[in-house]
Amino acid sequence: MPTATPGAAADSAPFRFFALQVVRVRRLVPSLVRVTFGGAGPAGATGPAGLTGFAAGGRDQSLSLFLPLPGQEEPVVPVEEGDGWWAAWRALPDDVRAVMRSYTVREQRYEPDELDIDFALHPDGGPACRWAGDAAPGDRVLVLGPAVADNTAVRFRPPAGTDSVLIWADETSLPAAAAILEWLPAGTKTRVWLDVPCAADRMELRTAADATVHWLARDEDAPSAVEAVRAAELPGDAPYAWLAGEAGTVKELRRHLVRERRLDRRHVTFVGYWRRGLSEEQLREEAVTGG
Repeated sequence: MPTATPGAAADSAPFRFFALQVVRVRRLVPSLVRVTFGGAGPAGATGPAGLTGFAAGGRDQSLSLFLPLPGQEEPVVPVEEGDGWWAAWRALPDDVRAVMRSYTVREQRYEPDELDIDFALHPDGGPACRWAGDAAPGDRVLVLGPAVADNTAVRFRPPAGTDSVLIWADETSLPAAAAILEWLPAGTKTRVWLDVPCAADRMELRTAADATVHWLARDEDAPSAVEAVRAAELPGDAPYAWLAGEAGTVKELRRHLVRERRLDRRHVTFVGYWRRGLSEEQLREEAVTGG
């Protein structure tokens, strides 16, 4: 879940608020639950209705998800403040302000308009994890999402001349990796490492790419991400790498690819979805203050 503040993103690409409600919930594997959203009915104080105008760019498209606090029927976000919503939201009391988290658009569909978001579940997870574990049809949320498909919240962008792709993801970025695999052109040489808590988290991944997928299940004493990638022979002469998940692991992998493999650093996209020992609020505060 990318930690860039949506206020900053909204300045460089058109994003809008969309009021949604849960349509259905499905457990995919032990560590992932899929929540499908549809329109929340007539526009109210929390934003416009439905998914009209929502335009996901595919791949690792992210959005900002706002969740109600326990006891609230819908999230409290001052969208009526226009461009000043971010400052107004931050100024709300802690026991009123909606929880905000960044998630990947797993899939967008039409007729009917629906949006899937896959949530990673952890025994010691935070408020979004707990919300997803208890989600039920009719639950209301708000999202700040893209109004145009070519937007800055899509990070997977192979440069011209790329002849192969390398992907590493953990359970938090697995939905984005799965969406990227579905997007890749047929025959694209691709090597994938997916770091998950347990062997039962292995799932079928659809792709037309020439992809080799390695599941690194932690309950099977799988090698670390860097050990696994370091031992592999990478295909192609001009690879592009996408690394997303725990920030420390992502940085270590990027260091290996740039310093040891001599990949052009401009051909390595790396995104820290979370950092061990820090909440997303703390990560966002770092992004705002530069700390």
